[in-house]
Order: sequence, then structure tokens, then C-alpha cells
Amino acid sequence: MKFDYLIIGAGTAGCVLANRLTEQSKNKVAIFEAGKDSDIWKVNMPLAILYAMHDPKYNYKYYSEPEPHLNNRKLFCPRGKMIGGCSAHNGMVYVRGNKNDYERWASFGLKNWSYENVLPFFKKIETWSGGENNYRGGKGILPVNQSNNKNPLFKAFLDSAKEAGHKINSDMNGEDQEGFGMYDVTIHKGQRASASKYYLKPAKSRENLKVFTESFVEKIIFDGKKAIGIQVKIKNETKTIYANKEIILSGGSINSPQLLMLSGVGPSNHLKEKGIEVIHDSKGVGKNLQDHLETYIQQECKTPDTLYSYVNKFNMVKVGIQWFLNKSGPCSTSFLEAGGFCKSSPDKKYPNIQFHFFPAFVIDHGLVDPDRHGYQLHASLNQPKSRGEITLKSSNPYDYPKIQFNYLEDDYDLKETIKCVRVARKILCQNSMKPFAGKEIGPGDNANSDEEIEEYVRSKAETAYHPSCTLKMGIDDMAVVDEKLKIRGLQNIRVADASVMPEITSGNLNAPTLMIGERAADFILN
Repeated sequence: MKFDYLIIGAGTAGCVLANRLTEQSKNKVAIFEAGKDSDIWKVNMPLAILYAMHDPKYNYKYYSEPEPHLNNRKLFCPRGKMIGGCSAHNGMVYVRGNKNDYERWASFGLKNWSYENVLPFFKKIETWSGGENNYRGGKGILPVNQSNNKNPLFKAFLDSAKEAGHKINSDMNGEDQEGFGMYDVTIHKGQRASASKYYLKPAKSRENLKVFTESFVEKIIFDGKKAIGIQVKIKNETKTIYANKEIILSGGSINSPQLLMLSGVGPSNHLKEKGIEVIHDSKGVGKNLQDHLETYIQQECKTPDTLYSYVNKFNMVKVGIQWFLNKSGPCSTSFLEAGGFCKSSPDKKYPNIQFHFFPAFVIDHGLVDPDRHGYQLHASLNQPKSRGEITLKSSNPYDYPKIQFNYLEDDYDLKETIKCVRVARKILCQNSMKPFAGKEIGPGDNANSDEEIEEYVRSKAETAYHPSCTLKMGIDDMAVVDEKLKIRGLQNIRVADASVMPEITSGNLNAPTLMIGERAADFILN
């Protein structure tokens, strides 16, 4: 089999590419996804987010190696294993990042990636419920809606943020990111608006697109330095499929570097150690791993306005039926919609903390039901300095890679995270929260010194599910791709997913990954 373009991975960016490349009927495109189709209730129902995250049929369910600065805990690292990838099981919060993130990218010798250059692509993605303006798109493929969740805890939280001295911002994706408000969400008419639903599904009817599900790409095939095809297992049969023009790797920040290394592209010493023939020595492959680390400030709630009400099976069934009948009620929202961005201290150039407010306790990624009414504020540092890596356990493509985040390796991250907790507590103790606020469960009333907060962070902090930057774009010798996303030193192969970010953006990663997919398509078509 031969196609012009082979896209490896039908995640967020892969779905964008499949749509855009097949808009030109002359392009023959194939996209390969190791997982299944994702058009199922547990993906489409916004409140069912944890069901797909914990289902091994739809998720890789990775774990990190023991994290040395988090009391040697292995952290859960879910990654979508289905059409739509992580856009089919994320929290549906749509955050572009701060304009200064992209100015910083540009300063790394990537002029094409300044805010001015990426803004048109962000606008191209969306039809925003607030209407088109200088910063927002009104004619895009993806519906992006301002949340209008009326839970009284959200109003109290935002009023408290204002009382604590923070500004209220009606559009954190607009001119200025700083402030608190209701986030934009990829939820439309009570259902998840994933990349698979809005980018891939409409393109499936095109004759020039072939979608392969349950097709595991084992290896990229090279002729010298030129990528010419892939070895892929489709429903238990191994095939070789060739590319006339290009191969685009969109497997995500964990699977993309893993596949490159298995195919002979990566740090040569590591590849030789695993018995893999070196096609191209690229020492940055798998390095520079970044993620946002979240600390939960948890407080009991004195009123029954939390999601604890739905731990009761009768109530759960009742709201489930409401959603199945008319896509309305509590199940039509993610309840992750309130939050904001602020500075940990006035000397910061732009917001370095992000907050998500959630009206329930989350225990072990939702595997354990809470035992009482409560709410939590997730506080995370936007620009951590710690760096991790992805390496191979073996040369077997079916062995999971080794993931080492090295959270809090850099002392700056710890100091700023302690500040994040203090800022969060100040918001939660304002008058507007008083009618709801019971006792603090975590870190707890007795944890007030830096040392006590540090121990809470090391023992309880969790991933925000934003692994990125493992095949970074740049011009230094650790950069894997150039500014057009081509792998440096190789031909006919690009990467388009969150792994190409040189540094993590300020906020959730779905929107920037969609933008990377749009830009990759633009580079290829031009």
C-alpha cells in the first residue's frame, strides 16, 4: 500500500492534519491509531471523564518511574489510546497559553512561532461563543464555548478571588490572560467537542482519507536518512505501508519519542545499549520532558452543592438518564470550568500560576469516591524549570517506555509551588466562601510553615496531565525538529504534537496542540 502522507497517531494534532491535508483531493492520506474508535458514551458525556481515563481499552495508563523529589511515588500518566487521543478524555478546558509563551519560543530562534504568527491559527480553529473579534475566531471547525455553569460554588469562588485582590477576566484567551473567571470549554450542546468529532469525523467521508484503527505502528522505515514507510500491525497482521511524500508523527509526547528511538533515531549510546541500529544520532529525542504539577487545597463544604451528591447511586442514575435523554443536567458539564491565572509575586513579568476550582474531592484520580461534601482548588506552576526524559525499557515496541518527570528537581519549582499553596489559601478564606467553607482537609490547618507545606506537596502533588516538549523545536544541538517541524538531519518526516514545544505553555495543552496541528498542515500544504 502507498499513500502520499502517513499520519502516525489519531490524537489531537493527527485529527487536524487528516482533515486539512485531505481538503486537497489530490492528497492521498492514511492515519493510523493504535486504539479504537471513541464515539462512545463514556467519551461523549463530559462528566464521565474518569471512565475513559481508567479504561485500558481506551487508555495507555502509563506510570512514571519513582519520582525522587516526590517521596519516590510513581505518578499516574494517562494517555488517550483511541481516535481523538487526549482530546477524547481530557478535562475539556480550552486555554491557548500566554502570549509571552510564544514570544519566548520566538526568542529561541523560532521567529515563525511568535504570538503574532500563531494567533491566526488559533482563530482558525474556533467558533467562539463570545463572537469573533481581534483575538477570537468565529468561523472555525471547533465549537469553543464560555462555560455558563451556575453552581453557586463557582460564583462564591470568583467573588473570593476578587476579594483577595485578583481581577475578574471575561476572556482568558483574549487580549490578556491574567485574572479569574469561567474557562472556555470544548463542550457543545451537552457533549464533548473532541478533535475526532469535529476534525476527523467530517473528513472520513472523503475518498482520499483512509483511517486505520487498532493499527499499532512498530517502526518507521528509512532508506538512509529518508523516511519511506512504516511497519504496522493491523488487527494482528504486520504490513509495510509506504509514503510517497511524508510521514508525520503525531503520537504525543510519550509515544512519539519512543517510536523514533525504536526506529533508530535518538541518542546513539542509548539505542546501542538496547540493541537498536542507529539511523540518526539525535541526542534530544526523549529529553526536555515537562509537565505541570498540581497541588490540591481541599476544604470540606457545609452545603450540598458539590458532586458528592452523585456518589449516591440513585442520584447518579437519575442524572445519567437526564443526559442520555436530552444531553442536559450535571452530566453535560465537566465542573472544571472555574479558575484563573495570577502572579506568585509582583516581580513576575506575567502570570506564573494557574488555578482550577473543582466542587468535589478527587482521590487517586477519581478511583476512590469521596466520603463527604467538599471542594478543591488545584494550584500549579506554569513554567517549571525541572526537566525529565523518556527512555526505552527495551527494543520491543510493545514494552512501555520509562517516564521520569523529575518534578521539583529544581529548587525554584518547590519554592514557587509553596507560594501557589499560600495564594490559593488566601482566596479560599475570603468572606464570599465563608457560607460554604468547612475545615481544610489538605494540607490541613496544622500545616503552615514552608516545611509543612513542602511535605504535603511532596506526598500529595499530582500531574496536571500535560506531558510535553520531548522532541523540542529549536536551533540548538538538543533540538529535534526545526521551525517547520521537520526532524533535523532526516528527510520526509515531521512531528506534530505537544512534544515539539520547546517549553510548556501556561495552561492546559489541548488548544496549543490543535494550533500545532494547524500549523503543521499549513507548512506541508505550502
